[in-house]
Amino acid sequence: MPAIEEVDLLVLGSGEAGKYLAWTLGSQGQRCAVIERRYIGGSCPTIACLPSKNVIHSAKVASLLRRGAEFGLPTSAQPVDMAAVRDRKRRMVDGLIDMHQQKFAASGAELVMGSGKFITPRTIEVELNAGGMRTFHGKRVVICTGSRARLDETPGLRESHPLTHIEALELDQVPPQLIILGGGYIGLEFAQAFRRLGSEVTIIERNATVIHREDEDVTAAVTELLHDEGIEVLTNASVERISGTSGAQVSIETSGNGAPRTIVGTHLLVAGGRTPNTDGIGLELAGVKLEPHGHVRVDERLQTTAESVYAVGDCAGSPHFTHVAFDDFRILRDNFAGGSRVTTGRQVPFCLFLDPELARVGLSEREAREQGIAYRLAKLPMVAVLRTRTLSETRGFMKALIEPQGQGDKILGFTAFGPDAGELLPAVQVAMSAGLPYTALREAIFTHPTMGEGFGPLFSSIK
Repeated sequence: MPAIEEVDLLVLGSGEAGKYLAWTLGSQGQRCAVIERRYIGGSCPTIACLPSKNVIHSAKVASLLRRGAEFGLPTSAQPVDMAAVRDRKRRMVDGLIDMHQQKFAASGAELVMGSGKFITPRTIEVELNAGGMRTFHGKRVVICTGSRARLDETPGLRESHPLTHIEALELDQVPPQLIILGGGYIGLEFAQAFRRLGSEVTIIERNATVIHREDEDVTAAVTELLHDEGIEVLTNASVERISGTSGAQVSIETSGNGAPRTIVGTHLLVAGGRTPNTDGIGLELAGVKLEPHGHVRVDERLQTTAESVYAVGDCAGSPHFTHVAFDDFRILRDNFAGGSRVTTGRQVPFCLFLDPELARVGLSEREAREQGIAYRLAKLPMVAVLRTRTLSETRGFMKALIEPQGQGDKILGFTAFGPDAGELLPAVQVAMSAGLPYTALREAIFTHPTMGEGFGPLFSSIK
């Protein structure tokens, strides 16, 4: 067994929270080691968030080219060069990896490439990718191992060798017929992107609607978008059996909506949720307990059941967003310096990167009703925001929930479905965080013509 190397901070996994914590403490002179099996910087810059948005943008450009005549330009009906789409994505990822390596070098934090597992409390043994072993003991240890696509026990699923988001982003040919299991964020983003790149696409969703936890007007609008794009959506559909091999031919036997049905395609993409990467890393030897679904058990300060061991991001059950993992980093950074930040009560925004985007922060109407919270509603069609007319992108709406009259004027929640909807969130978030009344946005002077200009008429509709 190699000699044990002592470090101030030992991080298992180089995802968002772990890498920023190592860079920060490393730049302060602490000895930090980050163990990463494969994806430098974690999944976001290499196989998930940024790569998928890169491909999604290529798909949007393809869509715009087909609409050329609408803008007085030649219309292109040429097939998409999927290898070129993939290579553009790869170039971006390569640049991001270089950036991460530079940040490790500049901060003094060491990036150790290999597979790590606990062998005793706060001690991790690493089988190096280049060969050999190293063993580290940390004064503080952070588990930052992320999550992976979940494959359920549907008969034939694993044998069909389905795509996950990782393999889908590496395709060099457009799938002729793509079947997607799951109508959540990942499933919808890939459905629209591959439809625009040239695939026939079918979504199979077990619930009554896609993104079923959202408000009815939201799911209706998104469903209409998918229909208009030529995407078939099967809801209330249970997958009974899968046969064949993804990449050649797959056959999906479904039940629901009164009759069985068989869906045949060339490729199968699984987008039915995530499972934490907490198995096989020796957590039982470290005194770290898990929740029933496999997440590391943490308190509001991200402390695990083991002394001086913390967990962050997806593996700790934090909402599966990079921006939440970054806030996990800030919590540990400040608490290590004597602070008392917690995860409870955080304002968590999200954006679904369809075209147009769906973005939300705070309460939805569904959540307000379920929690018995009264509200006033403001709603505005996107066509009333003049910027959308200049773009020929008038689909959608924005809406806000406001405290009841006589109880205050604070914003309880905001939803936007329209062009660049995600860019509308920051202004509303700042107002909500500062406890400002909705009138602060109603009375502000926003540049004309921008999407933010829509806040005026939206909040003017409040009674």
